[in-house]
Amino acid sequence: MTATMDPVQENEALPELESDYRLDPEQIESYRRNGHILLRQVATTPEIEAYGPAIQRAADRQNTEKRSMDQRDTYGKAFLQIMNLWVNDSAVRRFTLARRFGKIAADLMGVDGVRLYHDQALFKEAGGGPTPWHQDQYYWPLNTDNTVTMWMPLVDVSKEMGALAFASGSGKGGFLGHLDISDKSDQVFDDFVRDHGFAYAQEAMMAGDATFHSGWTLHHAPGNQTDKMRAVMTLIYVADGARVTVPDNPHRENDLKTWMPGLKPGDTAASALNPLVYSRK
Repeated sequence: MTATMDPVQENEALPELESDYRLDPEQIESYRRNGHILLRQVATTPEIEAYGPAIQRAADRQNTEKRSMDQRDTYGKAFLQIMNLWVNDSAVRRFTLARRFGKIAADLMGVDGVRLYHDQALFKEAGGGPTPWHQDQYYWPLNTDNTVTMWMPLVDVSKEMGALAFASGSGKGGFLGHLDISDKSDQVFDDFVRDHGFAYAQEAMMAGDATFHSGWTLHHAPGNQTDKMRAVMTLIYVADGARVTVPDNPHRENDLKTWMPGLKPGDTAASALNPLVYSRK
């Protein structure tokens, strides 16, 4: 009989992810200028080898998508999206609430602390479709521009597998319209990127590398042209002290109910689902 490790023992064996990842001033300036940055080995190979399988198991357990690819719309073909894994899995909780990642987010934005908005696994299946151009913060009823998403692959990701791509500087204008992730957003924002001459940034990534992008920065990803799953974990942060705004689209109404339960417009964005991940104070 093969011995198995119980959850307590498994979590005790997981790396802490508490140490600092040092950013130099040029990296911080680059993020603030472009609205995104790629950082290498934010998680080391041993750390990814420990956490990657735990995240993938949690995503498999919580995935509810059972339709075949030809039964889905553009959004459904883009990725399997499994949110707030940390609530139901202690190993993922340790990853999601890691001090190292939160400090990077705070340093890039220049704020004293950050709270979790939510986590989400974004697994693009073999043969999965492209992710249309979009702005993340279209979905978030928050009164601040100090939001950032960490996008970390759990496997090596080539451009052909669907590495994330950005329009550098496109977030400086803030809100660009009520466009959810769709064929329409892809067409409108593709024209916008081309017409404004934004630089296009996309690089292959190794497992444990991470991009950080602001909530308004336009980004997309090509389809997965390989025979392997593009397994990615994302963490969304908001500056501590941000407040809830009046939702002005159905997606923001749903986000308020789902990710900030019990809060109302004007409240600090600090529900039980939005723990403080890092603070300098």
